[in-house]
Amino acid sequence: MTDKIKNRLARKRRIRATVSGTSKKPRMTVFRSLTQITVQLIDDDAGKTLIAASTKEAKEKPNAKGAAKLGALIAKKAKDAKLSEVVFDRNAYAFHGCVKELADAAREGGLDF
Repeated sequence: MTDKIKNRLARKRRIRATVSGTSKKPRMTVFRSLTQITVQLIDDDAGKTLIAASTKEAKEKPNAKGAAKLGALIAKKAKDAKLSEVVFDRNAYAFHGCVKELADAAREGGLDF
């Protein structure tokens, strides 16, 4: 394993140790790949995914524009499920670019974090 991957996994473990979600305030985790961006609202107490969405579902590319539409989509799904507060888990990614656009759009959509 390269040092870059080791450092990313260490950041992920460090962040994940402090962030936890419940059924009332789930953890909103972000995963980026080359082909899509995925967001999940997770209840860590029960170990279940409450809501999930991806850029493939939103029929968008995994760029900043697609991330913004994905943030609006996850906010709408959360509102439909009567969830208004989440804990944001950026998953070792820097808070800029796609992650920042997604978070800003989710906030504009009515999610508090």
